[in-house]
Amino acid sequence: MEAYSSFASVYDTFMDNVPYGEWAEYIYSLLCDHGVKDGILLDLGCGTGTMTELLAGYGYDMIGVDNSVEMLELAMEKRDRSGHDILYLMQDMREFELYGTVRAAVSVCDSVNYITEADELAGVFCLVNNYLDPGGIFLFDFNTDYKYREVMGDCTIAEDRGECSFIWDNYYYEQEKINEYDLTLFIRDAEHSQEDVPLYRKFRETHYQRGYTLTEICGLIEKAGLVFEAAYDMETKGEPSGKSERILVAARECGK
Repeated sequence: MEAYSSFASVYDTFMDNVPYGEWAEYIYSLLCDHGVKDGILLDLGCGTGTMTELLAGYGYDMIGVDNSVEMLELAMEKRDRSGHDILYLMQDMREFELYGTVRAAVSVCDSVNYITEADELAGVFCLVNNYLDPGGIFLFDFNTDYKYREVMGDCTIAEDRGECSFIWDNYYYEQEKINEYDLTLFIRDAEHSQEDVPLYRKFRETHYQRGYTLTEICGLIEKAGLVFEAAYDMETKGEPSGKSERILVAARECGK
């Protein structure tokens, strides 16, 4: 499982098109539908803490877990600005440990797709089940195999934001259901740049994500001891289809 390093410093810039506020409102409504209106909430794969902060704004006592030092540093800067009492833990989600149980857990922005071995993802789900209160809820999204195969696979995405730019090369290996993406980053060096002669530093990162089908995810949920409750297309908020690109799943704790 790769941890963001160079990309962390510009992650929020390139993710500014993600509707975090809309997602947070939707997740909050689903949590309330399942009776979780307050209490301790775990954000698994929290990254720079954007969703963690939004859910803290709804009154939850938040715990954020991520395995990137650089991402957590940015999350803690946001915490300092907001004043929210958020506990951040630098841990790999495959081996995370908490001090006690939580009422619910969430994981967004396809964090679970970074777990490329199905057995390891079942292990993550098992840990979540272990740390949920009796009857607690786990909400997580994932990119589908369809998205990697038909939308992202074998394409190049590039963006220039002035202060930084990236080239994102995708390669999809259909037999393994693995999407490899090679990031080439150009980040402005403010310290050494001149007004008329900007200096950019070049960085390279390679990440791997696995595409899952909803059927596969449901099987791993069952294997982990959780109970599947519902699935939603993240774009339509309706029932997922074979062309859904991102699916949100609700699963419930059902014994340790």
